[in-house]
Amino acid sequence: MPYSYLVKKASKLRQDTFKAFIEHGEAHLGGSFSMIEILIALFEEILVQEDKFILSKAHASFPLCLLLKEKGFNPRMSTHLEIDPDNGIHCTTGSLGHGLPIATGMALARSIQNKKGTIYVMISDGECQEGTTWESLLIGAKHNLENMTLLVDYNKIQALTTLSDGLPLDDLALKFKAFNWDCDVIRDGHSFEEIIDVLRRNRNGGKPRSIIAHTTKAKGIKAFENDPRWHARKLKGDELEAGKKELGIS
Repeated sequence: MPYSYLVKKASKLRQDTFKAFIEHGEAHLGGSFSMIEILIALFEEILVQEDKFILSKAHASFPLCLLLKEKGFNPRMSTHLEIDPDNGIHCTTGSLGHGLPIATGMALARSIQNKKGTIYVMISDGECQEGTTWESLLIGAKHNLENMTLLVDYNKIQALTTLSDGLPLDDLALKFKAFNWDCDVIRDGHSFEEIIDVLRRNRNGGKPRSIIAHTTKAKGIKAFENDPRWHARKLKGDELEAGKKELGIS
């Protein structure tokens, strides 16, 4: 298995995130677990010194903070992130729809100043219902922001309902392309082989890039997967013990 060491890292990060939820009395397990493989792929295989990563869906911040701590940073463990560039947090996020506009401004500034590096920003699929998302896409296309990559954690669940029951996002890739962005699709957002292949894929010049990653909410605990209740449900009782058992936490 070419990325077996990353699979082990993902398993450990799920364990550590689960334990951090217990320690801090936190929730937001579903959206945290859906993006873990993408985070690890970025930080272990893709990001270079000049790059910046912004987590717009900051309610799922715990695995990012733990990953940054492993890299020698010391971000404050918080549900909604506050700017702390020295510790890898490049803007304040949490209210959905803010991370992409900020990332767009950063990418535009770098483009004007001819600075190296790519701005990566991860948003939730629910954020694709925010007007600021589509305004930012227009600005990115207008200024040909090749130094920008948008990642969508497409787990198809928002808050306490599914996208299909709430506000569907059918043909999301076609929507991005209609806004003059390149768009790739990761069919399995938990496959390191596919994630890294797509992230490394050559892109067309002159356009910003979007990547839609199909993921599973609460990935890693079968009893919780694809259940909207685990967007922000706190761990207790039998569910706590079931999660520990499945994640291999003694």
